[in-house]
Amino acid sequence: MKKYLSLLLSTVLFASLTACTAKTTPETAETKNSDTSFTVNYLGQEYSFDKKVEKVVLASLEGMEDAAALGIKADGVLEVAGEVPKYLAENFKDVTLVGDKKAPNPEVILGLNPDVIVGTSKFSEDVMTQLNKIAVTLPYSHISSNWKDNLLALGEIINKTDEAKKLISDYEEKASKAKDEISSKYKDKNILVIRVRGGLMYIYPADVYLNPVLYTDLGVKVPDVITQSKAQAEITIETLAEINPDAIFLQFEDSENLDAPQALNELLENPIFKNLEASKSSKVFVNTVEPLAQGGTGWSKVRFLDAVVDNLLK
Repeated sequence: MKKYLSLLLSTVLFASLTACTAKTTPETAETKNSDTSFTVNYLGQEYSFDKKVEKVVLASLEGMEDAAALGIKADGVLEVAGEVPKYLAENFKDVTLVGDKKAPNPEVILGLNPDVIVGTSKFSEDVMTQLNKIAVTLPYSHISSNWKDNLLALGEIINKTDEAKKLISDYEEKASKAKDEISSKYKDKNILVIRVRGGLMYIYPADVYLNPVLYTDLGVKVPDVITQSKAQAEITIETLAEINPDAIFLQFEDSENLDAPQALNELLENPIFKNLEASKSSKVFVNTVEPLAQGGTGWSKVRFLDAVVDNLLK
C-alpha cells in the first residue's frame, strides 16, 4: 500500500512541476523578448537605445523626407508657415507640430515622450544638447554624399532596413542605366543647379544639395565654379553669363523669397539670362522637384533623378 501511495505522490508532484514549467516558460520568453536594447553605428558614432523605438519625432526636413520615403509614421514633425510642409502633408496627417527647422520646441517634444529624435547636422550645439536631454537625437547629415548612411541608420532604428536597402538599390539601378547616355550626350557641357533665396542666386559644392545626382551618379562634368565652391555661394548674373551653362535646374520657393516674390520672373525675363545657351535651347527647368526638397536625402535624390532623366533625355 505504501508503495502505491508513494508512486501516486510522485506522479502528482511530477504533474505539478510540469504544469508549473509550462506556465512559466512563456513568461520567461516574454522577459527575454522585452530586452530589445540595441546600438546603431552612424557616421563613426554609436547611438544606443534601451528598447524598441516606437515613438518618433522628426525635427528636420531631411528626416521627414526620408521617413516619408520609408513609410515611417511620426508623433511629431516640423512646420513651415504653421503647418506640415505641403509636399509631405499626405505622409504626416494629424501629427503634432514641434516648431520650425531652426528652432524646434523642446517643451513640445518633451511632451511627446519620444524614443528617438531625428534632427539635422545643421543644428547648433546648444540645440543638440537640449534635444539629447529628451531622447537620443540623430544629427541627420545634410551632406548629400551621406544619403545611404542616413537611410540605413534610420531604417535600422525604426526596423525598416529592408525598405531602406531597396530604395538604395532601385535608385542605383536607375542611375546606372541613365549614366552612359547622359554623360555622353552632355560631355563637356556645363549643367548647374541654382537655388534662388532672398532674391539672389546660389550654387553649392559638388557633394551638397542636389548636385551629386548630376556630378557623381550621372557622371556629368563638374563646372569649375562648382569645384571652387566650399559652401552655399552666391552667383551673379554676370558670372553666370561667363559660364554660359547649357542647362539649368532652377529652384524657387516662395517662403525663401518673401522679400523678393518676383525674383524668379525677373530673372527669367532678364536679357542676360535670356541670352544664356540654356535659355535659348529651352533647357531652363524650374522646380522640377519640390523647391523645399533638401536635396541630400533619398526622397530628394529619387525625385531629382527622375526629373534629370525626363528633361535631359527627352
